[in-house]
Amino acid sequence: MNKATDDIDRRLVLATQSGLPLVPRPYDELGAQLGIPAAEVMARLASMLASGVIRRIGAVPNHYAIGYTANGMSVWDVPDERIDELGARVGALDFVTHCYHRPRKLPEWPYSLFAMVHGTSREEVLAKVAQIAELLGSDCRAHDVLFSTQILKKTGLRIGA
Repeated sequence: MNKATDDIDRRLVLATQSGLPLVPRPYDELGAQLGIPAAEVMARLASMLASGVIRRIGAVPNHYAIGYTANGMSVWDVPDERIDELGARVGALDFVTHCYHRPRKLPEWPYSLFAMVHGTSREEVLAKVAQIAELLGSDCRAHDVLFSTQILKKTGLRIGA
């Protein structure tokens, strides 16, 4: 945590880093735990988002539990000078859950644009990857799909009490 936070902000981060309470009014529940009104919980979270202390508040679904059992990380070799533009276009697709730039490791690994695609089958994922290839057009020099073989628990950074 940085100097812009106080003890209540720290306790709020600790209380939410494993997720919001699964109750109808989670901010009321957090407020009760911290001894502050729900409106203050929301204001503090908004302030920490705006200042960059926290990056996001969002749902992290279990893709397998909702029927998306085929998960493919599509990897793309696109021109470096267009990666930001192309990445923004790919990341805006409703079936891409996250899209990012990673450095190439030539000559073995020419890919620099990564886009995660989920589907109910490998065929569905491959059809979505074909849509990305069509979107990229001649900027796509090569691509591949790396399918998940096991479920890994995903967590963000955790701070200690």
